[in-house]
Amino acid sequence: MSKPSAKAPASSLAAFLNALSWTRSRATKDSEFDAGLNSSSAWTESLSNPVEGILRTSVIHQDEADSLVPNPNSLSDDEDEAEANEQGEEDATFDVELGRAARALYVFEGKPEYRELTAVQAGDRLEVLREDVGDGWSLVKYLDGPEGHIEVGLIPQSYYAFTADFAQAPNLNITPTHSRYASRKEMSVSTITPRGSPKKESEPLPIIPPLVPQTTGEWFPSFRRSLLGGKQLNRFSTFVTSGAEEWLLSGSDREVSGLPASESLHDRDSSHSTTHEDDGYNDGVGEADRHFVDTGPAWRPKVPSFQIMVHSPSKRASLLSGAYTVYSVTSVFVPNNQGSESSDHRPPSPVRITVHRRFSHFVALHTALSRRLPGIALPPLPEKQYAGRFNDDFVEARRGDLQRYLSRVVRHPVARYAEVLTFFLGCESDTEWKKQYPRYLSYLPVGPSFYAHIYHPAYNFDSEEAAETVHKFAAHVQAVGQGVQNLRTIFGKVREVGIEMSKAQRLLAYALLSLITSKPLAATSVQNVPEEAEHEDDWSNGHMNSDGAWCWREGCIECLKLTKAMQKTSDVLQTVADLYDDHARRTQLLTHEAFKSVAHPAPIYSGIVETHKSTLSRYAEATTSRLENDEISARCETVLNSTMAEFDTYHDHKIEDFQLLTTDFLDSEIALHEQLLVRLKAARTTFNSPTYDKLAQLPRAPSMYERELEHPRLAPPPITHPCPHVYDSTPMRPVSVAIQGGVGMLLQSPTRASVFGKFW
Repeated sequence: MSKPSAKAPASSLAAFLNALSWTRSRATKDSEFDAGLNSSSAWTESLSNPVEGILRTSVIHQDEADSLVPNPNSLSDDEDEAEANEQGEEDATFDVELGRAARALYVFEGKPEYRELTAVQAGDRLEVLREDVGDGWSLVKYLDGPEGHIEVGLIPQSYYAFTADFAQAPNLNITPTHSRYASRKEMSVSTITPRGSPKKESEPLPIIPPLVPQTTGEWFPSFRRSLLGGKQLNRFSTFVTSGAEEWLLSGSDREVSGLPASESLHDRDSSHSTTHEDDGYNDGVGEADRHFVDTGPAWRPKVPSFQIMVHSPSKRASLLSGAYTVYSVTSVFVPNNQGSESSDHRPPSPVRITVHRRFSHFVALHTALSRRLPGIALPPLPEKQYAGRFNDDFVEARRGDLQRYLSRVVRHPVARYAEVLTFFLGCESDTEWKKQYPRYLSYLPVGPSFYAHIYHPAYNFDSEEAAETVHKFAAHVQAVGQGVQNLRTIFGKVREVGIEMSKAQRLLAYALLSLITSKPLAATSVQNVPEEAEHEDDWSNGHMNSDGAWCWREGCIECLKLTKAMQKTSDVLQTVADLYDDHARRTQLLTHEAFKSVAHPAPIYSGIVETHKSTLSRYAEATTSRLENDEISARCETVLNSTMAEFDTYHDHKIEDFQLLTTDFLDSEIALHEQLLVRLKAARTTFNSPTYDKLAQLPRAPSMYERELEHPRLAPPPITHPCPHVYDSTPMRPVSVAIQGGVGMLLQSPTRASVFGKFW
């Protein structure tokens, strides 16, 4: 055990003066003494009660038997014999003051001019009168002085250990006549002994059974502390890989230069403090690598939010890498309207920055963000595709997935100002991109340094509330994930119902047109067609006149108007069918894809939840009386502030996401039905005068859909489903589907099934 270093003598003097003020405060509670201010008035006040407030002070004279007049200008220990006797009487005041039993751990030879103990040996008995009198010093009684002399003075706190905390041995009989003063005269024969140790006598000591360490049922923490050095057994957990465990155990080995000397890497930051302006760090830590947590806890955003768009995918070719797809990424920054309007009262136009990135660049961005920000929940990147990656449907689906990925990244208050993201979105020069791109690819995980640069207010969370919050949050995201999966499945069926509705509307239009034109539908589309309808001439004989009216009479005006109005209705039903089909295939597909942005929150935040729970257990260990560790508990608070800030971020994003999803769905349904109402109202208006009367002016013209009666469009292709989410448990992944299609194209014609199709 290494001997700790004692502080400067001036500190011990200030601590001693503070101890004097403490002894006097028991008699005069209203009087305060500033231990750090060594002025004559403060010193005189501290000595106003010589019986309770004087320790080894010099006495000028004694005029009366019961009156003591101290000399405030003397701190010397060189007193004459009479004064020493008086001092002994004054020290008797502390004999009635009971302290906590302790033993000295090291040899301590203090300076008498600063009221420090001068000849303390390791194992000597002490009684601590006041454990903390300031600057790491304690006021104690030294019980093992020469010839049993009791001395009162100062000793560093780290130089002794309490013995009252040890359990008394069973069957140990201590006689009632055991005198505290008598026991003080015996020299200790051990290093640390309980206060109730038996006297050293000639008779044999009672047999004491061996000590059995007591446990509280927490076997694994003891095993972890003893054999694993405090580390977790699972070395692949997020708590370990993110650097949180290393940060809790040993802090960060990267010191921040440029910060005040009094501010450690895990200091709590006041809620109203501002960010440091100095970016001159010797270890490469800039403003983007420092993160602040406000009350809540919640992340403090440094830059305003902005919009992101991924659009215009195009295929390109390279001699080295072959063909690849490039996506245009546009960042839209809307300036603040306050005080920035132009002279014609028009708001300023947004600023747009467009760059071109391929999928491998997105992979590099995600890797760098994961290494630089291990303590936040990043959205998963879409899966890589090895075949069929130039298919139009796949390219469009990937474009949407990349836009959702970037949108969630730039919405995060911490990831938004990451240096690698700024470079990814803002570097428009290909030369500069190629120059800096390898640097971001070579990023190493920051590990505990991420938590070392998090600043938060003091006492920003409650441990009981943090434990309750994590359990509720884990259950909530699990339920949200299951509900979203169910919603995605049901919405897929809704889209299929939309296709069936389109098919039904189209079949109704064909049937109505066949009715008024006397042209039969194909036998495959209509059942129970009468046998006499096999010949078109027999079917149309007598059903239409020469004007194309649905009547056997020639020149029937009313039938001509009715026929043309019903034909208009049939055409409108065809348009209605097209609207249903387009809505299910295109508009609802976008909504179906958007559900992936809120899917699987549990696996996304599983690492944050795991880190939170593991840190809570370490915090509970560090704050117990037996294993109290202020450094570890302070680091635990930093990690817990970051995890609870992530919970708050998910809460805000969930509100925004589901509000946007619901409103977009309702707006799309309203837009569909508004278009349907416009078409249906137009068909209904045809039957009203004067439009209905004008229909008799000209003969009926054939409908454009009459040619489809022989081959009706009643077998639409299946709808396109969204690409699976990364965490979807599907029997066949997109890569397998693409490989199957590629093998089928190689071995067989595109219109025929492959011989190996049954194996996929």
